[in-house]
Amino acid sequence: MIISASRRTDIPAFYSQWFFNRIKEGYVLVPNPFNPKMISKVSLSPAVVDCIVFWTKNPAPMIDRLDKLQDYNYYFQFTLNSYGKKLENNLPSVSRRIDTFKRLSDKIGREKVIWRYDPILTNEEYSVAFHQEAFARIADGLKDHTEKCMLGFIDHYQHIRNAVGQFNIQPLTKEEIEEIAVSFKKTIDTYPSIQLDTCTTKVDLRHLNIPSGLCIDKELIERIIGCPILARKDKNQRTVCNCIESIDIGTYESCLNGCIYCYAIKGNYNTAAYNMKKHDKNSPLLIGHLSEDDVVKEREMKSLRDNQYSLF
Repeated sequence: MIISASRRTDIPAFYSQWFFNRIKEGYVLVPNPFNPKMISKVSLSPAVVDCIVFWTKNPAPMIDRLDKLQDYNYYFQFTLNSYGKKLENNLPSVSRRIDTFKRLSDKIGREKVIWRYDPILTNEEYSVAFHQEAFARIADGLKDHTEKCMLGFIDHYQHIRNAVGQFNIQPLTKEEIEEIAVSFKKTIDTYPSIQLDTCTTKVDLRHLNIPSGLCIDKELIERIIGCPILARKDKNQRTVCNCIESIDIGTYESCLNGCIYCYAIKGNYNTAAYNMKKHDKNSPLLIGHLSEDDVVKEREMKSLRDNQYSLF
């Protein structure tokens, strides 16, 4: 099985010690997002975990302890934008995050660190021209340290509209998307070792030779583990998502990066800070502890490896 760590929060940035404790204990407890009293016990045994996909904007707290994952295969989805403190108010500077990206890439291999330029949004300050310059600058910094860039365009979910509306961030026009994409493709074409993909099928840029990619990527996982896997499209994701099946071990409303557009915070920044206070690095739950009325059920876990064949 593939472990997603996590679409719901930034585990490498804020909860890495908890994660390594869960690896040591061999399991994690994950509440159902729609019914928190129903809790899944998820095995983290190397025998059933084929690959771990980390999602982060700042993996610096985790990098020096990655030797603890010597029995696991993994890669990182590393989001690196250039919005600054106004929209991403708790992140280190862009230059520091570029340095962190390079350090991680040098440690684990450039194929295992995916650059996400996501979400792309616009207003008077963050114009098309802003994105053209910012993307080109970051791409130049990462040109020798990644093999793929995933583009994501902002989704105006109902629960973030008030937050983004305060910055006059409106849905992107077709013309803006096209102009941005053309510029980005021109930039990436100067770095032949980097593939440019979109994150979902929602924005179709195939006419610009920008395919719709996968964040939890079957081909990349097979390449990393050296074995084919029998994996289906993830039925728990949106229809526009191409990702293969995975189990997410994160908890919503627990990330402290402070990104105003974040769908996982839902605009509840005070709740995230409150939840962080309930975090115990020794608990099997990311936030808080088990209660007497919680119902814990063991999640069926099995490897997706097709051991009849080898890729090498």
